[in-house]
Amino acid sequence: MKKLFLIIGAPGSGKTTDAELIAEKNDDITHYSTGDMLRAEVSSGSDIGKEIDSFISKGLIVPIEIAIKTITNAIKSAPTDIIILDGYPRSLEQMNTLEEFLSNDNSIKLEKVIEVEVSEDTARDRVLGRSRGEDDNVEVFNNRMKVYLEPLTEIQDFYKSKDMLKVISGEGTIQEIVDEMETFIKSMI
Repeated sequence: MKKLFLIIGAPGSGKTTDAELIAEKNDDITHYSTGDMLRAEVSSGSDIGKEIDSFISKGLIVPIEIAIKTITNAIKSAPTDIIILDGYPRSLEQMNTLEEFLSNDNSIKLEKVIEVEVSEDTARDRVLGRSRGEDDNVEVFNNRMKVYLEPLTEIQDFYKSKDMLKVISGEGTIQEIVDEMETFIKSMI
């Protein structure tokens, strides 16, 4: 059985970097980023990649059918039994679809959802300072932040009600955040 840890956080919260560093240090942990998976598909130039790009380039959420298939296939074929997936869920529909999938497929168990919490100012400074792609501009950042914040309270409440939410401050140094997240994940496995 695959043990899944979801990491959520605002754009620029550091969730991808944190998860990458943990996976690099631990041979028994695989990291996937929904954003990276979807961007790789866009880069491939495939028809599905073009469809994904039409959403990502505007800071919008990729349709659930595409996202859940990409994610669950990757988790099931992961080289380790412990998977950290960052950037998911970003909507109530994504959360509910994943819950439905997990209730019907016992090959993946959701262990915990970790929220990397940062202020909007910190998130904006980080995103606009990294210039990773054309989605790193003020207009797209503001839209991505709105898309992230809109369902956040309901997502938090859902996972809190199941005792599945762990909040970690993303305002410290990368090392402090990674150490706290890694210690927490290892305590759960």
